[in-house]
Amino acid sequence: MCGRFTNKLTWTEIVALYHLALPAPPHNLQPRFNICPTDPVDVVTEEDGKRDFVRMRWGLIPRWWSRPLKDAKTATFNARSETVETKTFFRDAFKRTRCLIPASGYYEWQTTPGGKQPWYFSARRLAGADICRAMG
Repeated sequence: MCGRFTNKLTWTEIVALYHLALPAPPHNLQPRFNICPTDPVDVVTEEDGKRDFVRMRWGLIPRWWSRPLKDAKTATFNARSETVETKTFFRDAFKRTRCLIPASGYYEWQTTPGGKQPWYFSARRLAGADICRAMG
């Protein structure tokens, strides 16, 4: 995934897509159009067959990391699918603790003669909602 994404899903769409049993959203859901690494994001988690919808910090700090967060200088929000199982930083989290991050689209940047140009990629219509599914 890239370094910025959007989420404009409604509570009804999220419940339908992820089969949540929660009667109401745990907080006020607002459309967000520039979600950055380290921002709080809404995620779907599952434990013992029960799905939950919680807010977490976007990024990964492994449980073995003992230094301050500011010392984690690598891009811990963006793992490559080819190496996520082998890279020390992501390996254990990938095997044991995953979540889904609902997203409506994402931004990628292209270097042009006039500077960096952002390009927005929106999701395909899936189950009646605009959504990308990112794994965290």
